[in-house]
Amino acid sequence: MTALLEAHDLSKTFTLHGRRGIALPVLAGVNLSVRAGECLALSGHSGSGKSSLLRCLYGNYGVSGGQVRIRHENQWVNLSEAAPRQVLDVRRHTLGYVSQFLRVIPRVSTLDIVAEPLQRLGVATDEARRQAAQWLERLNLHERLWHLPPATFSGGEQQRVNIAHGLIASHPVLLLDEPTASLDADNRRIVVALIRAACARGAAVVGIFHDDEVRRAVASRCFDVEHTLPIL
Repeated sequence: MTALLEAHDLSKTFTLHGRRGIALPVLAGVNLSVRAGECLALSGHSGSGKSSLLRCLYGNYGVSGGQVRIRHENQWVNLSEAAPRQVLDVRRHTLGYVSQFLRVIPRVSTLDIVAEPLQRLGVATDEARRQAAQWLERLNLHERLWHLPPATFSGGEQQRVNIAHGLIASHPVLLLDEPTASLDADNRRIVVALIRAACARGAAVVGIFHDDEVRRAVASRCFDVEHTLPIL
């Protein structure tokens, strides 16, 4: 299978400006490659840098050294050096992300939030909303909630909106940050099935799964982030 996402000698150091510029190294010498159809689970204790690595792979955090490369429109793009416009194009067409928390524009309905990634790809509004409704139904979010903003939803309901928004566009590469953390057992099983389906269609998935059962159900292999930590 073809690799779709790679990190080469990636490092990340945070500078604590409020602490007299103390440098806090978080990642060093990270090398990984994720192939089409594979789910790579990031492992390590809390604070080991799993979420920081995921954000580096997405481009939310600039790397301190090394490269993040993604296969975009049949060519490799170095996200570590890409212009903002190119990063946005990669995220629109190639790179999907499900974070731990739902961040949306206030007063926008749940249906429109989920439909938005398709509309950015040029899908007509009615068709995008039809597909969004299918995803929300699949994730057991009651129809009475579809036309409401999700700010007042429960944590589990917000996470299901988050998952629908992150998966609806069928991106070739998916980054998942604890996608099942707020879900009950039935909805966890649904999300596991969705992740497996994404891999079956050829997506390359990188995820953080604190639930051992979920990790065993979806992961092709694990990557121990703690082994990349610098020795202080």
